[in-house]
Amino acid sequence: MSRSPRGGVEAVGLDRPAHPQSMSQLDLEELAEIELQRDEEEAATLGAVRRPSVTPPADQDPALSMNHPFYDVARHGILQVAGEDRFGRRIVTFSCCRMPPSHELNHRHLLEYLKYTLDQYVESDYTIVYFHYGLNSRNKPSLRWLQTTYKEFDRKYKKNLKALYVVHPTNFIKVLWNVFKPLISHKFGKKVTYFNHLSELREHLQCDQLAIPPEVLQYDEKLRNLHKGRPLPPAKTPPPRPPLPTQQFGVSLQYLKDKNQGELIPPVLKFTVTYLKEKGLHTEGLFRRSANVQTVHEIQRLYNQGKPVNFDDYGDIHIPAVILKTFLRELPQPLLTFKAYEQILGITSVESSLRVTYCRQILQSLPEHNYAVLNYLMGFLHEVSRESIFNKMNSSNLACVFGLNLIWPSHGASSLSALVPLNLFTELLIEYHGKVFSAPDARRELGAGSAGGREQGSLSSRGISMPAAPPSTAPPSAAPPSAAPPSAAPPSPGTGLETPLVLAISH
Repeated sequence: MSRSPRGGVEAVGLDRPAHPQSMSQLDLEELAEIELQRDEEEAATLGAVRRPSVTPPADQDPALSMNHPFYDVARHGILQVAGEDRFGRRIVTFSCCRMPPSHELNHRHLLEYLKYTLDQYVESDYTIVYFHYGLNSRNKPSLRWLQTTYKEFDRKYKKNLKALYVVHPTNFIKVLWNVFKPLISHKFGKKVTYFNHLSELREHLQCDQLAIPPEVLQYDEKLRNLHKGRPLPPAKTPPPRPPLPTQQFGVSLQYLKDKNQGELIPPVLKFTVTYLKEKGLHTEGLFRRSANVQTVHEIQRLYNQGKPVNFDDYGDIHIPAVILKTFLRELPQPLLTFKAYEQILGITSVESSLRVTYCRQILQSLPEHNYAVLNYLMGFLHEVSRESIFNKMNSSNLACVFGLNLIWPSHGASSLSALVPLNLFTELLIEYHGKVFSAPDARRELGAGSAGGREQGSLSSRGISMPAAPPSTAPPSAAPPSAAPPSAAPPSPGTGLETPLVLAISH
């Protein structure tokens, strides 16, 4: 038995308090999406595909009538009432693997069905068993819905809930815990217990009374076999070492350049961007939707073997978008490099009118190849943001999606508190692409060109001192003039840099 989700909260930095005003809903949604994708990949490694059931459970109540007020939800068997625990308390089970894809389920109706069911038992003590296995990016409700649900369950539901057992928790549960921590009382938090295996649950309940889905039983068996050290059939072939000459994923930019006649832009990046430019710019939620894990692995295998990929064959515009993000995430070193990580975290301490200049200073230290690829990618994302009236993906939303795919620390995972500066930095690169990557002298301007001295001089003459930045490669003669006295006029308002995320942080 465990009082914390698998792996411990430290694994994702939840031991560091996050300020609610600094975290946007999209930040947390994206982090949750990433964790769910990792959960699916882990399940695939075990040979257990985390997909919602498409057939009704075998033990569905035969008395369930189509006239049931919540038949559209009840028929899936997500919620079951079966048996009693050792204290004689009624047990209610919630099985995520029974949840259909989100577009097939009315989540508001699901909430009403939950209340409708619990209303029959809340007058007495009761226990909830939550089977987490089976929740994935396709059937996951939004975090906003989960928050609304928690708030709607008032004291009458919480008072007599004596135990909430979470079975097979994953990193996604850690994200949820961070979201709900400000809302959950200490007393209620003590009712929550995590079980990594069904054997732990059996110490508290008679599991033969419960309607445990077969998928959950199979997953638990695979976990126990893994724990015992028994070999499991590999679900995917690891990248060969040394990599194939045609390898596209999991290899460095330099390797791709050497194998592609010196071409700076990796083929996968070029193909996906070209396809999305032609057919995806008006797709609502572009880059925010997920794709089938097996399909993604199949396309990766084709690319790695040097075989052609025709995205039209898959009939889903979100697949090339996921492939693009996967390519970035599997680079051995992030596109923005490990070296720049700490510098990027400092973006929130920079005055808003100077942040674009600060971004350019950081990019000045990137290797030329990384700079070229980043310029290409940010130029494309800028085009996507300009079509946000159709795709609903402005620079702030895109930054929430791409921030964690462009930069991460060399050791461990990014903490929740790091999401704000990482996403802010990414947002500025997208929103002000033309200024940050101003051709043809963007990389020279702050390094050795006279333009950098002029801009720094202009800022200094207004009484603004620059924050610490990457070491300049400029010769001594290019040093900027000294700063003016503090009494110089402050920057004029209306700089145009106050994007939604910038304003949120400033407030």
